[in-house]
Formats: sequence, structure tokens, C-alpha cells
Amino acid sequence: MTLLMQRGSEAATLETVREVPIPNATRTYQPVSHEQLSTMLLQMADHLLPGFSHSKSQFGLAAEGNKMFGVHTLTSSDTSMGLSIGFRNSYDRSMSVGIAVGASVLVCDNLALCGDITILRKHTLNVIRDMESMALSAIYKSQKVYHQVLKDAEAMQSQEVSDDNAHRMLGLVYGRGIMTPRQIPVAQREWKNPQYEAFAPRTVWSLYNAITEALKSAPPQSIMEKHLGLHQLFSEQYQFMGVA
Repeated sequence: MTLLMQRGSEAATLETVREVPIPNATRTYQPVSHEQLSTMLLQMADHLLPGFSHSKSQFGLAAEGNKMFGVHTLTSSDTSMGLSIGFRNSYDRSMSVGIAVGASVLVCDNLALCGDITILRKHTLNVIRDMESMALSAIYKSQKVYHQVLKDAEAMQSQEVSDDNAHRMLGLVYGRGIMTPRQIPVAQREWKNPQYEAFAPRTVWSLYNAITEALKSAPPQSIMEKHLGLHQLFSEQYQFMGVA
């Protein structure tokens, strides 16, 4: 997934993420390492999701590395969509550790997150224990969410969409605050002239992916909310399940 192309943000590698200085702990605040969160999720996925193997990990940094968003993509042998684990963290206390699960379209790395974000409420002395418990909960439910997203994708692929309906939906997505004015032309271009042949059919699925392509430039502190909001909105408008 090509992440964080907006000003002040950048795509990153694990090495870059590792190099960001970790702030000192205080009496009331215990920081969580970006790398520690990423590694822990991969290790848990390896143990709890035996039908999947790690395919790739991608990261984005903002605010001089103080804000991080990452995606681990795991694949199985029987589908064109991978299971995705999205996660975020901050060193400046601007956002709590958060984890969301769903799927990604392997041909383009577009995300489809479904359900809720599991959030670590407090960075106290027991933060590592609390984070492990939170991560276990997210990983345990990830297969259920993943299979729900596959069903949702199938439902979207079966529904055709006219240009007028697509344009109305783009306006609604903007009106709900999911896309910014700068992202609208990207989504419109991807709808009119999709860069991937898989999205040439005029379906809800192609429209969905036109928008998720635009959302690749969302900032790390809101990228998961944007994708979850999009999936919920599409489920409401096109009447498929939407929530695992």
C-alpha cells in the first residue's frame, strides 16, 4: 500500500521506523515502541493464523516519526485478497495505539477494513500487558472479519453502478468527511479510468476501490477511521452486511 503521500508524511521501512527516537517514560506515561507493536502483531498472527503467511509490511510516518501507521498483509492460497492488520501508534500522545483488521486487494494493496478499531486507552506502567491483551483480541477476530469482507466484496462485485450514482456516492463520501477535496479528483479519475483491469466493470466494488485508492493519502491518525467509515457507508447505501 502506497501510504501517506501528503505533505509532512512519508512512506517508511521497518528500519526507518526503528530509528525514530522513543520518548522517555514518565510517572503517568509509558511509551510503546512502533517496532515493538509491529513485531508483536506479526508474531501473534504467525501463531494464531496458521492458514496464512506473511506477505508484506508497509509503514507510514508523520510528524517527524511521532505518528506511525502500518499494515501487515497475510495471504492464503485460495483468494486474491489478503488478510490485513492495520495498526497505529504515536510518540507525541496525539493518538492511542489502535488496531483494525480486514482485507487488502493484492493487485493494488487497497484496504478494506471492517468493524471497529481496538484502542489501547491508557499508556500506564502496565501498557505492554494491556497491549498484548488488546492485540490478541484483534487477531482472534481477524479471520471472522476477513471472511466477512470477502462476502462484502462479492456482494459489491454483483451490483452495477451508473456514472450518476457513482458521482452521487463520491459526494456523499465527501459530505461524510471520509474524503478531502484533494482526494475527490483521485477517486473520480480511478472511477473513470481505473489503472487496474480488475476494476474496469462498472460495479460497486470498482467504485469502492476508486475511493480506497484515494484514501492512501489519508494521515496516520485517521486512516483507519476513514476506511472503516467508508465500508460502513457502502454497506448502508448498497445493503450488504458490512459489520463482522
